Amino acid sequence: MFRWATIAGPVMGVVNVTPDSFSDGGRYLAPEAAIAHGVALAQSGAAVLDVGGESTRPGADPVDVVAECERVIPVIEGLAAAVAVPISIDTTKAVVAQRAIEAGAAIVNDVSAGRVDAAMLGVVADAGVGYVAMHMQGEPRSMQRDPHYGDVVTDVIEFLAERLDAARGAGIAEDALMADPGIGFGKTLEHNLALLASLPELIAGVGVPMLVGTSRKSFLGRLVDVDEPSARDDATLATVMWGLERGATMVRVHDVQGAVQVAAVLGALARATVARREVVESR
Repeated sequence: MFRWATIAGPVMGVVNVTPDSFSDGGRYLAPEAAIAHGVALAQSGAAVLDVGGESTRPGADPVDVVAECERVIPVIEGLAAAVAVPISIDTTKAVVAQRAIEAGAAIVNDVSAGRVDAAMLGVVADAGVGYVAMHMQGEPRSMQRDPHYGDVVTDVIEFLAERLDAARGAGIAEDALMADPGIGFGKTLEHNLALLASLPELIAGVGVPMLVGTSRKSFLGRLVDVDEPSARDDATLATVMWGLERGATMVRVHDVQGAVQVAAVLGALARATVARREVVESR
């Protein structure tokens, strides 16, 4: 049975097996290229590899089950044989999740939080794998047209709490659950910043570990005036540090090495802070 507490580090590496991802679309579409990329990410310190065969960028078109499986299953099989870290399948479809689990995936990362496919939660529960429930307003093709909220933080907490309850009701174990506020999924720049500024409130509100995925997203490009997604890694690292300092359990990134280094330095500083406090208190 999967448990998030057993994961060795806080960095999830992205393995896109798509022709149209916003950050690296087509670069790793061939299974051999995707497997090699995943192996490299694991060697750089990724604690989880997240394999996806359907782009969820704004305006993306849907992919059918057959095409999605043809993209991701060979990659998951290859990675399962090549790396020791858990593999996650990024999908909203129960059939894809089931086949990915059979191929070696230990986590289902579902951007729809079980709303697209009613069978998803049951598949996850029966397999005893990990589950990430993400908030998204609308769906990829339309989510950025006119996102609006009463209060984005409260609305996201309420949504995730309801979907996590549905997951528990389906039989998914409490310590196999993780939540994701869905940065960039049906949110404006201001919504994204409000969610990042409110991470402790979000984490307390949902009551499970939190995954934060900001990597190379367009709101960062607007903040630093950079159009090319692959040139946004420095900006991404600022949000990685921000998120981990404020309680995020995991960050989902393309640049694994940089995020692993940030996490290592933050961990060393946290230990030094505790050690110094103990010295002061012992006087």
